[in-house]
Amino acid sequence: MDYEGLPAELGGALDAFAQYLSAERAVSPHTLRGYLGDVRSLLSHAESEGAVRLQDLELGTLRRWLGAQSQEGAARSTLARRSASVRVFTAWAMAEERITTDPALRLKAPKREQSLPGVLQAGQLTRLLSTLEEAAAEGAPLALRNRAIVELLYATGVRVGELAGLDVDDLDPDRRTLRVIGKGNKERTVPYGVPAALAVDDWLRRGRPLVVRDNSGPALFLGVRGGRVDQRQVRAMVNDLFAGLGDTSASGPHALRHSAATHLLDGGADLRAVQEILGHSSLATTQIYTHVSVDRLRKSYQQAHPRA
Repeated sequence: MDYEGLPAELGGALDAFAQYLSAERAVSPHTLRGYLGDVRSLLSHAESEGAVRLQDLELGTLRRWLGAQSQEGAARSTLARRSASVRVFTAWAMAEERITTDPALRLKAPKREQSLPGVLQAGQLTRLLSTLEEAAAEGAPLALRNRAIVELLYATGVRVGELAGLDVDDLDPDRRTLRVIGKGNKERTVPYGVPAALAVDDWLRRGRPLVVRDNSGPALFLGVRGGRVDQRQVRAMVNDLFAGLGDTSASGPHALRHSAATHLLDGGADLRAVQEILGHSSLATTQIYTHVSVDRLRKSYQQAHPRA
């Protein structure tokens, strides 16, 4: 992290905060960059107002920092995220006794816009998976891999980073379950169905042996050169498939996660069971999928009921 231009105490605090996030909270590199970027922005603003110590941070400093970003056109979701980052930082600083009062306790940030995630309809998924099955029938290794990846993403609702990190030994074919290491290094077990099991088995028997190399290690899914598949490769592949459908605004592997959660709830799954499958730490995060289901129900009612 670049601390250039910050007073020594502020730069030192940011460095210590980075170590705390990595060692104690075990956040992902992406999350770490987000936290540090947000806090770096705040400290730079505070320094421009004359702050040289953490103790100089005040509620007004935080409000002016957010106000400046709002005037520059930052979205409400961005302001909410940055406020959350700063709350974590100031709470850590209090716990470390680097400050005596927490200026973020009374900080109010705009609520995030509640956007419903993109969800694929059952017919769209059938077409998508049929296309992959036809391509895999020819036996090309990457076609076998792509089919297995999409089947597993939809069957389990795992995040693309979790999928890319899977090893062969994380599969339990007999029980049809998957061991997943999620956010914060939390481990969970996720079930998957017969179609995903068949696709993964096909990849392991006919596809993976043709691309495995000395550098492959235990990775379940491999790239063209035999290394562990990259998240960007998976995103590009899934986006190409969605573009081929031609009738969906859904994008990226996360749409398969959204679809899995929504279809589970539509089918009567318990909300807490879906929370556990997805690896959400908070039930509130899972509840957005109930909004999706209700929204779809409302649309169906409005289209079909004569007095809607």
